[in-house]
Amino acid sequence: MNMRALKAILVASVLMPAAHAGAADLEVTHWWTSGGEAAAVKELAKAFDATGNKWVDGAIAGSGGTARPIMISRITGGDPMGATQFNHGRQAEELVQSGLMRDLTAVAEKEKWKEIIKPASLLDSCTIDGKIYCAPVNIHSWQWLWLSNAAFKTAGVPVPKNWNEFVAAAPALEKAGIVPLAVGGQPWQTSGAFNVLMVAIAGKDVFQKVFGEKDEDVAAGPEIGKVFKAADDARRMSKGSNVQDWNQATNMVITAKAGGQIMGDWAQGEFALAGQKAGTDYTCLPGLGVNEVISTDGDAFYFPVLKDAEKSKAQEVLASTIVSPKVQVAFNLKKGSLPIRGDIDLSAANDCMKKGLDILAKGNVVRSVNQLLSADSAKQLEDLFSEFFANPSMTPDAAQKRFADIIASAD
Repeated sequence: MNMRALKAILVASVLMPAAHAGAADLEVTHWWTSGGEAAAVKELAKAFDATGNKWVDGAIAGSGGTARPIMISRITGGDPMGATQFNHGRQAEELVQSGLMRDLTAVAEKEKWKEIIKPASLLDSCTIDGKIYCAPVNIHSWQWLWLSNAAFKTAGVPVPKNWNEFVAAAPALEKAGIVPLAVGGQPWQTSGAFNVLMVAIAGKDVFQKVFGEKDEDVAAGPEIGKVFKAADDARRMSKGSNVQDWNQATNMVITAKAGGQIMGDWAQGEFALAGQKAGTDYTCLPGLGVNEVISTDGDAFYFPVLKDAEKSKAQEVLASTIVSPKVQVAFNLKKGSLPIRGDIDLSAANDCMKKGLDILAKGNVVRSVNQLLSADSAKQLEDLFSEFFANPSMTPDAAQKRFADIIASAD
């Protein structure tokens, strides 16, 4: 992205006349469109509307990979929304550096975000050159395996306690006509599943060396070789999924058409919407039951620079609302994610959320790939794993070589 061009666009957009919409109407763009996600968004909208402002919903279907380019195009093209979702990390880095995003430091300091938002890496990911540019709304962890208790009962085998038992149970599931592992066709799903396998099988230190330190030798080494062997197992087990969206894959687990799914804790929103109970209808294995770690991924809201003074004030109110204790409870219970603050009552959390909270309290966490890699490097990995899962003729060795090359040039 050309920074000089973006700065020119910013100047032009600021000089444009303000829109005639109501000053306190704020369009908020996001990619939360599944049933569970929509229920969580309603909590944010309800809380913001209660301030006297108006949440104008700008949902974009198709997940972040589809939505982000649209959001970025609008912001750089002089048609900014009032607020927009990104994953907290490096996705908005260039927009911030180009002066297109609002500095929220004054709001953050007034409300002591540095004291209440935990872990500190969440706010660190919003901070560029000492200034805070986003409001984290949740902690989402990718590091989960969701299992259908009914599917394993039908197959006549116990519900697995870890990834190895899950792989061993695959033949029994297949014999019962059940797809062992549901994986949707979108590239981010296969890339995310690989990253979960890496933490579980190779461990936190290897994960950090590869994605944090961009260590090509480790990426090409034997520990990652084991991860690619596990990814090969996952590829074989997912044959027959034949769905595209992540929530369609989750529905396969809910309806016992699949044994399990590697997916972030946002899947809990779908289980809740279907009336299923953690521990009774489905089982959750953080770190695939091998290495109980969670990643501090998640969502944050960024606020584009606007000329309209009243809308700008409404942006500050929304940022404050997102971080408030009451909204943190209401939103995250519906979303299946963990709150960004530890000073709130989550006694209503289900068994799986409580597992996540316990792991978080112990500090057994890794930073997310979104926090460690640029959007360009992450996209290259998405393309690789999409091809790997779709093309059985690509060997694990060949895929690992390409993986190591990407890491060697990653930023």
